[in-house]
Amino acid sequence: MVKIISSKSLGFQSVYDIGVETDHNFLLVNGLVASNCFNKSHSTAYAYVTYQTAYLKANYPVEYMTALLTASSDNQDKVEKYRENCQKMGIDVQPPDINHSQKDFTPIGNKILFGLSAVRNLGEGAIENILKAREEAKGKFSSLANFCSLVDLRVVNRRALETLIYCGGFDKINSNRQQLIKNLDLVIPWSQKRAKEKESGQMNIFDIGLNNDNQNSEFDQAPSAPSTEDFSLPEKLKLEKEHLGFYVSEHPLKAMQKSAQILSPVNLSTLEEQKNKQKISAVVMITMIKHHTTKKGDPMAFLTLEDASGQSEGVVFPETYQRIKDLLREDIYLIIWGKIDMKDEKVQILIDDAEMIDNIKMVMINLTLEQATNRVSQNSLKGIIQEQSGDKSKAKTPIIAIIGKGKQRQFVRLGLNYWVQNETTTVDALNHAGFDAYQLPLMSGLS
Repeated sequence: MVKIISSKSLGFQSVYDIGVETDHNFLLVNGLVASNCFNKSHSTAYAYVTYQTAYLKANYPVEYMTALLTASSDNQDKVEKYRENCQKMGIDVQPPDINHSQKDFTPIGNKILFGLSAVRNLGEGAIENILKAREEAKGKFSSLANFCSLVDLRVVNRRALETLIYCGGFDKINSNRQQLIKNLDLVIPWSQKRAKEKESGQMNIFDIGLNNDNQNSEFDQAPSAPSTEDFSLPEKLKLEKEHLGFYVSEHPLKAMQKSAQILSPVNLSTLEEQKNKQKISAVVMITMIKHHTTKKGDPMAFLTLEDASGQSEGVVFPETYQRIKDLLREDIYLIIWGKIDMKDEKVQILIDDAEMIDNIKMVMINLTLEQATNRVSQNSLKGIIQEQSGDKSKAKTPIIAIIGKGKQRQFVRLGLNYWVQNETTTVDALNHAGFDAYQLPLMSGLS
């Protein structure tokens, strides 16, 4: 038996590791020193793993990200985080597909196909049942009725079917998700009845003589609900997120991202890279609102904000709340202005102002080359804009100068110091001074 004696008790100098408060090195009775120091071999092993990881990400990015997504398929937060990373790397993560998705995420060229294991309400048994049924269908389901007839509906239940429809799993067969949802009410009992008949050995007269070549004809006779329009894009994406946990077809803010870049917004995923108390703007969607009353009885709100890159928390204090309370609704698209607040390793936005993104306008000014280079014209333009800017914290309308004509024209966005408060009065003042100016909705873009 080896007796361990503290090195302090024998008068030896104590040895400490970085980050360890007390001496944890021991002198053995045979004169040897035992220690759990973080040695060079340990460091070398970590460095080698880091090198391997960096090499794979740099040379096999699709396969590397596929492996990360698969390893995190039971953690929706991580799946969403890695999906966002894929987006930044130019890798498209495609929605689930009942005819091609495997249990795990699958690399296909420069794309990644969503794995069934990351779809809510699909357990191991349901996934195995679907893959087995797909083999029986020779690798392809032809319709919702065909799918329901081949899977075991006791394992792949209605909740699982709805989730597969809402998240786009049947889009390659029928992209009208609302039609498929309505069809479930008829197709499920029809398929269950067929399954019972087969189990009991009963045959329908129309089944006699069917072979593998014309087997799909029986599914053409499957019941279907009256034709209905598909969900609108916002409805479709909202349902997709409810059932999958995030957007996978596209993000509802994606369509407006290009136009919104004129406002120089930051992505929510980069908030930690900003400085504390730094003023920012962001194009966001409110996904959750928690109203609160202060000790003084004043209303305020805590918001969960989202953009195409991620989520963040927002705080609306009483003074701001009174001005923008009518805008505080879930699933509404806003441009917000505020300050970064970093406290206790938590980053949030203290919101100072907000406006519906559809209401934001730009002031456009057509300038000839002579006007753009003439000192008198420059001073006149600068004076008018500065007069219209007023309080810089309230100037939310960008100014875009269009220099030249035709293919030679250039768009120049003036800096934040030259944004204005009221687009109508600014346009009137510019036109009165001889400039060709007009208003344009931000979301119309530049062309």
